[in-house]
Amino acid sequence: MSSATVLYDAPGPKARIRNLAIAVVFGLVVVGVVTWVLVVLAGNDQLTGEKWSPFVHGDTWTTYLLPGLWGTLKAAAVSIVLALLVGTVLGIGRLSDHRIVRGMSGVIVEVFRAIPVLILMIFAYYLFARYAVFPSSQLPFAAVVFGLTLYNGSVIAEIIRSGINSLPSGQAEAASAIGLRKSQAMQLILLPQAVTAMLPALISQMVIALKDSALGYAIGYVEVVRSGIQSASYFGNYLPALVVVAAVMIVINFGLSVLATYLERRLRQGRRSSATRVPVELDKEPGLI
Repeated sequence: MSSATVLYDAPGPKARIRNLAIAVVFGLVVVGVVTWVLVVLAGNDQLTGEKWSPFVHGDTWTTYLLPGLWGTLKAAAVSIVLALLVGTVLGIGRLSDHRIVRGMSGVIVEVFRAIPVLILMIFAYYLFARYAVFPSSQLPFAAVVFGLTLYNGSVIAEIIRSGINSLPSGQAEAASAIGLRKSQAMQLILLPQAVTAMLPALISQMVIALKDSALGYAIGYVEVVRSGIQSASYFGNYLPALVVVAAVMIVINFGLSVLATYLERRLRQGRRSSATRVPVELDKEPGLI
């Protein structure tokens, strides 16, 4: 008797053979493509030890990659914090009872969510330079943070609004029943639950902000991609440099994903433990059964 799963019927003998054959063929194709790429790279002297040797020396990292990595992390960290603040304000504003506040928040979110991040950075760069808002040495950093903050803040606003709307209506009704104002219910009940539920989406947006910081290359901001290209132009090893930069970004993004999983698990465990906590039984008075 063939067993069935919840989503689909278990494959029969012929289907299993067909699936195995497809998997084997696909694996052979992948191995063939990878082999062809390696042969081509080796034929162009891109896999020689001379091309990769600069990255085993500390001078390459301290001169090029580490300053660029610091620029990436600095811009991403500042813009993520500001985007969370802006996104929270705009997300709550879109749920406001006041039509003007709700409309203005909606316009800001839709406008800055529709504009590409690179255009925001270039616009901010020339705007800040025209009116001397920041010193010339800080113009690229300020423009990168401006573009990342407004774009990601608009996206986070929609994430938070969706998270709050996904909560059961009984949450807000219960808060109103015990006399909480809407602002208190939002701060104490709705927003913490929405953030917990939408934490994976929020972390994904933070990863996007980290990767988009590389767009600062267009306005002269020194980040890890730009520093990798600078080292490649000095040593003449563009492919190894880009591979190393990609590996660094993968490690950082993987770390953010692990952090997101850990935080989500801890928050959910905390909510379950607080919900199942049993009150301490009071001591009985002497002589009472």
